[in-house]
Amino acid sequence: MRNSFHLQGMLVAGALLSGAAAFAGPEKPGQIKYIDKANMDLSVKPGDNFYRYANGTWLKNNPVPGSKTRWGSFDMLREESSKRLQTLLTAAAKNTGKDRATQMIGDYYASGMDSAAIEARGYQPIQADLTRLAAITSAEQVMTEIATLRTNGYGAPLFGMFVGPDRKNVNTYIVQISQGGTTLPDRDYYLKNDPRSTTIREAYRNHLQKMFALVGDNAMNAASSADAIIRIETALAKAQFSRVEMRDPYKLYNKYAVKDLATLTPGFNWPTLFSQMKVKAGDSVLVNNPQFLKTTDVLLSAVSLNDWKSYLRWNVLKSTAPYLSNAFVQQAFSFTQVLTGQKEQTPRWQRISAMIDGDLGDLLGQVYVQQYFKPEAKQRMLDLVNNLQQTFEERIKRLDWMSDVTKERALEKLHAFTKKIAYPDTWRTYEGIAITRNDFAANVHSSNVWSYNDMVTRMGQPVDKTRWGMTPPTINAYYSPTNNEIAFPAGILQFPFFDFGADDAVNYGGIGAVIGHEMTHGFDDQGRQSAADGNLKDWWTKADADKFTTKADEVVKQYEAFKVLDTLHVNGKLTLGENLADLGGLNIAFEAFTKTKQFKDGKKIDGFTPTQRFFLGWAQVWRSNALPQTQAQLLLTDPHAPGEARANGPIVNMNAWYEAFNVQPGDKLYKPEAERTHIW
Repeated sequence: MRNSFHLQGMLVAGALLSGAAAFAGPEKPGQIKYIDKANMDLSVKPGDNFYRYANGTWLKNNPVPGSKTRWGSFDMLREESSKRLQTLLTAAAKNTGKDRATQMIGDYYASGMDSAAIEARGYQPIQADLTRLAAITSAEQVMTEIATLRTNGYGAPLFGMFVGPDRKNVNTYIVQISQGGTTLPDRDYYLKNDPRSTTIREAYRNHLQKMFALVGDNAMNAASSADAIIRIETALAKAQFSRVEMRDPYKLYNKYAVKDLATLTPGFNWPTLFSQMKVKAGDSVLVNNPQFLKTTDVLLSAVSLNDWKSYLRWNVLKSTAPYLSNAFVQQAFSFTQVLTGQKEQTPRWQRISAMIDGDLGDLLGQVYVQQYFKPEAKQRMLDLVNNLQQTFEERIKRLDWMSDVTKERALEKLHAFTKKIAYPDTWRTYEGIAITRNDFAANVHSSNVWSYNDMVTRMGQPVDKTRWGMTPPTINAYYSPTNNEIAFPAGILQFPFFDFGADDAVNYGGIGAVIGHEMTHGFDDQGRQSAADGNLKDWWTKADADKFTTKADEVVKQYEAFKVLDTLHVNGKLTLGENLADLGGLNIAFEAFTKTKQFKDGKKIDGFTPTQRFFLGWAQVWRSNALPQTQAQLLLTDPHAPGEARANGPIVNMNAWYEAFNVQPGDKLYKPEAERTHIW
């Protein structure tokens, strides 16, 4: 899946949403002030910096808490959601005999909160694995261990491998081999020599040495292992595509017959490797970066056996450190501090709650929606989705840059959207996961192994399009190109995105823009390359595709002008899909809003017109403070632009915003009408 709406990149296709009233909200009407002037900075002209005008005082009064890396609307909702999970899990841990779901999540939580038992075990849970890896005597054993580690839930050493729909035959699962094998957040951290990158590399080297020391290595061996890992990972990083290159679905679609993989990697015995990875590969596989795979083959013979042992031991250590004794947890966090600037460790209860949401999300999700989600919100959301879909249809029909033949195919795709709202119709039961109350590491291991087995056993099965890419408590939303679906988990249906008590302007500026955002992902620079059935294929005339590309290039240029941190700017190409989705989504939401009674009546609320409240509702979704280290990392790795760019970016292309706030030439955000970009 691809493109999440939230500020953080997710492996899903598009996210942005709203909804406090979907849950147990304020008991007294009027408790929420949906557009609060106390959060605004009225000394800033809307036309100079609308984001600061809408959020300036809030930004001054809400610094990043010590245990966070940023703090904004999404983060506040996540904090509230995590407290709900804590309440549910604490109760489940006390009432584990109630039912299977309660038993499993309660026991998992109890084991994760038993710090004394975790401390007593030290690194005993992985000691046997480290000993086995230290005894490797051949390159064949290296390959066997690369398979064994992933089947045992210890990450994905050397390369990535997953089972997913074939992008050109989306009803069929296929084995997909991808670039990977590195630890740092992006390949550039290994390759650039700017002060940030070199500082992080040196901290990484120090971190590696300290981690190996924690499992008994002497200083000389720990330093040697650290050097080996950095050499291997740097070689892998050099062969990786950039994040911008990874946005080209055709560049990543390279199908090989299994028997022909030897042309890429003569040193790999793929039939044996697939067998060891417990996957029946069929007759062909997809390789997203053939050159990367060639590099792994060269490294297999060029790198010494001792270096490979160090690399494999590191894969065990880094994947398990958060679940071992405190020395490992703290050392892992100390390196996180260098990467993100985070000052305090996230509380244990919050880390464990998030882990259970990831590992047993459908079990926890069932309890969550029973307790906190109002069923009527699901129907209200469906009504809004249908409204936005109808408006999008009208807009496509009116496009002056697209031919009728491409419009027909665009409408076919729009009408084929699958809509998922709040939670799955069928819950996963996680049969086969063994959860005990007294062994946290074993529970993590059991969950990881189950998840891997669940993935590889999909081969040969029909593609399950009922599966969700997010859990119900998630504060996000997404679009999936292979399923041509839009999904809105229950967690995002809260204020400032959505509230039953809010006026339409606020809801359309929030959740309406989220819905439009996800829909537009089906027509952004990546999504537009998949057809109504989800298959990767060209359904555009060349002339229309060229016009789209010209308009998209305008958006790239616009966002690359946003300066975020000292010399750092937004990467317009990396963030293009999200920026196109914001631009399209906000336009669709505003037009849908103009059909409402509130817009037609034109009455002011708290001194603001309906149109002003719509744009203020949009801007307040994006208020966020971030630590400089985190911001620098996100600019490199996140396909979403920072909040200020997302708030200000789309509106300068919308005539309605200029009219609502009397934005004039000379204002810093003013863009001449002839230069405003209109796409969807």
